[in-house]
Formats: sequence, C-alpha cells, structure tokens
Amino acid sequence: MTGVPASAAGGSSGAQGARGSDGVASEVSGSASGSAADGDKPARGGKITAAAVNQASVWNVANLLTMLRLLLVPGFVALMLAGGGYDPAWRSLAWAAFAVAMITDLFDGHLARTYNLVTDFGKIADPIADKAIMGAALICLSALGDLPWWVTAVILGRELGITLLRFLVIRYGVIPASRGGKLKTLTQGVAVGMYVLALTGWLATLRFWVMAVAVVLTVVTGLDYVRQAIVLRRRGIAERAAALEEKEA
Repeated sequence: MTGVPASAAGGSSGAQGARGSDGVASEVSGSASGSAADGDKPARGGKITAAAVNQASVWNVANLLTMLRLLLVPGFVALMLAGGGYDPAWRSLAWAAFAVAMITDLFDGHLARTYNLVTDFGKIADPIADKAIMGAALICLSALGDLPWWVTAVILGRELGITLLRFLVIRYGVIPASRGGKLKTLTQGVAVGMYVLALTGWLATLRFWVMAVAVVLTVVTGLDYVRQAIVLRRRGIAERAAALEEKEA
C-alpha cells in the first residue's frame, strides 16, 4: 500500500533490459549505420530489435513481484473463505498469503527505484495490486462478520479517493508520499493481518485497538492529502497565470 506493489512495450530503461541489450544494441547500431550508407532508409530489423529490448525490460524482478501480488489475490480469497471462512487452519494459510503480499509490496518499489527498473507497467500495476489485496481482505472480513462494513468503507473510500485525487492534480505536480501515509499503510497491514488470523482473548482485544489506530491514520492522512492537493492546484494555476502574463508582456 503504500504500496510493486510500470507500458508493456515501452517501459523505461530497466536494469534487466540494459543487461540483455549489449549484444543486441550493437546489432541495432550496425543496422542503423548500414541504412544511413544506403540512402537513409529505415532499418526495419533495427526497429524490431529495439522494440524487443524495450519489451524485455518489463520482465524485471520488481514487476514480477507486483505480478505475484496480483496472483495472490484470488488465492487469498479462496483460502479466506475455505471451510466456511472460520476454520483456523485455512485462516492461517490466508494470513500467510496476505503477509507475502505485504512483504513484496515493501520490496518491489524499492528495487524499481534503486536499480532503475521503473516501467510504465509497474507505475500502473503496483497501486492496483496494493488496493486489490487490501480490498479483498477487508471485504472478506466484513462479509464474514469479523469487521464492521463502515471500517471497510472508510479505508477503501479513502484509498480510492486519494488515488483519483492524485490523477486529477498530476498536471500541476506530484503529491509525495508522507511519513504519515507510510505509517498508515504499515498499521493497516498489521491490523488487517491480525483480523485475518483467528485470534481470541487479549489478542482479539489488541487487534481492535490496532485497527482503531489504522482508521484514525487513514482519515487524518487522507485529509492531509486533500489539503496538499488544493495547495498544489492553486500554486499550479498561479504559476500558469504568471507565465501567461509574462508571455503576453
């Protein structure tokens, strides 16, 4: 959720693409040079080879982790609802799938940024995977009666609303992830994970309070994102107006 967790044919230059492109790049270069000598005719083979390099760059470790998270969603739902949804053994397996998804979410974005593996596919798929696994867990818990529906509505409403808000103001700039947002994601993951497990006694009481903290952080950080979006939009409009006036002058 925070969140691995990038276009299929036109991702940016990832490390995998770079590693596999040394020999192919020389072929592209040779084709281009030959075409220039023959009257600047386009090198058809070179274009196909370059496209293949870009296509291969999508299949990097960060994107594979994101794909794994997406594949875990139906598996998690099946495990969560197996045995009527209340079998401790099945719930433990569902928790394991949820935990793997949360852990991969921590690594895919870091790997993509650190090793220049950012692709258009990852930019799109990563937030979808984050919302999908969290949404599936919340809806299953509410459907089974373990979590009030209003909690699910607040968390999912906030996540979807902020995602939409980011797209609406992206023309003016990017709203950076805050420490509060990262803490919210961590707290949500821990709280939902505790609800997925069939806990009793004081642990069941503890998970209630962890979820309460997660809900508060969800609302507070959501309002902060709205404030940042308003400020960003006003600043962007003012800068555009100033640039227009300067151009006319």
